Amino acid sequence: MTQMLEIGGQQVAYRHTAGQGPAVVFLPGYMSDMAGGKATAVFDWCRENGRECLLLDYSGCGESGGDFADGTLSRWRDEVVALIDTQVMARKVVVVGSSMGGWLMLLVGLALGERLHALAGIAAAPDFSDWGFDEDQKAQLRAGETIFEENHYGYDPTPTHAKFWHDAQDNRLLDGEIAIPAPVRLLHGQEDNDVPPETSLRLARALSGDDVHVTLVKGGDHRLSRPGDIALLLRTLQTLVETPQ
Repeated sequence: MTQMLEIGGQQVAYRHTAGQGPAVVFLPGYMSDMAGGKATAVFDWCRENGRECLLLDYSGCGESGGDFADGTLSRWRDEVVALIDTQVMARKVVVVGSSMGGWLMLLVGLALGERLHALAGIAAAPDFSDWGFDEDQKAQLRAGETIFEENHYGYDPTPTHAKFWHDAQDNRLLDGEIAIPAPVRLLHGQEDNDVPPETSLRLARALSGDDVHVTLVKGGDHRLSRPGDIALLLRTLQTLVETPQ
């Protein structure tokens, strides 16, 4: 059942199921929402296994209020943290992030501090505001313009607003050490044409912790949503929630 919480003047939609901790929080990708296949699979798995779980739609996305053009990583990070603070009962949290959600999970993880139990990234895309655009596109965004790109996942054309891009540039992480000592698992399809698999390897190098594993999935595309991919994600979560700290 979808619920609403007012955060920063906007109604943010979320789903929560009670259970034992560590709780699992799923962060969808850019212009995605909590009705997606991976989010639903994680929620159902948690409910079936008595595990606390939180899903959400960022403001401007899915069932949440607001305008997508006002969305930024900073704003969405604050929404996630507010929901965790007010709705999640477990002391420890495992944050799962898909694509852009994989960038957001790092920002959330840094904000959670000692409450963070582990991270699981699916085609994590930190810093895509930098490596994901050419110089002409960056010039347009710097000038305050919105750019539109072809998208093969149903959001065509996909907008990138200057407000989002400028905030994203301020939240880049890969050029320095990322001070997250918690366990991290990064899953990435070898046939990902949107986020290069090298991004997960680069992220692994930047993370400060030693318990960091990268799994490259042969034949996997950006979404990693085939039945075998979902099974891999759920096995990974099972391992992480059982990891003592």
